[in-house]
Amino acid sequence: MIHVKWGRDVLHFPIPPPNTPLGKLRADLAEYTHLPPTSFKLVHAGAVMKDDSAPLSAYKIRENTTIALIGGRSTPETPSAAPIPRPAPPKQKEPQTEEGTITAIVAELDRVRTTLLPDVDAFLRALSHTPTPASDAAPTPDSTTSSPSDPPSLPRPTPVDHTRLSELLLQSLLRLDALHISGVDWPEARQQRKAAVREVQGVLDRLDGAWAAR
Repeated sequence: MIHVKWGRDVLHFPIPPPNTPLGKLRADLAEYTHLPPTSFKLVHAGAVMKDDSAPLSAYKIRENTTIALIGGRSTPETPSAAPIPRPAPPKQKEPQTEEGTITAIVAELDRVRTTLLPDVDAFLRALSHTPTPASDAAPTPDSTTSSPSDPPSLPRPTPVDHTRLSELLLQSLLRLDALHISGVDWPEARQQRKAAVREVQGVLDRLDGAWAAR
């Protein structure tokens, strides 16, 4: 099976043969989700899969691979769900120099480190300290007295929290992918971009791994 993350849903499909073109998988997903094939992007391992004529083996699609479907129409929100903030779209004008590209990469990575990473770390701490049912009972006299070193209680993480952080990290990966200029060979910028993608993908893997193991 392969797993496709679409908003808050995770779709499961039998894994196609390795020589299946990406375009066939895209068409199958479009038919299932009722989205136009050109309205969404498919992201795997931090990179957008762009060449629909390439076989799935070229993208290292294997058993239990997870692919993110980004764009198109979002799945319906429940009335009680808080809206998911959307980051600013990528700049329309790409940097024209290697120095400008590196600056944009560093800025994107710094944005993840300063605005998303603290939220992910807080989410993971809350997830690891999720109270058991017994802890939800009324406090006893002894339990109302705590030492100054006791950690404060953390709110229980919700699927909405996980989806919000996951989507923001995926959007960051898309912005990094957009900084690649086809046909231009800038070794330092390429190395910086790959390192940034690995770091952001690592944060996303930690988030999804902890949520799946909860």
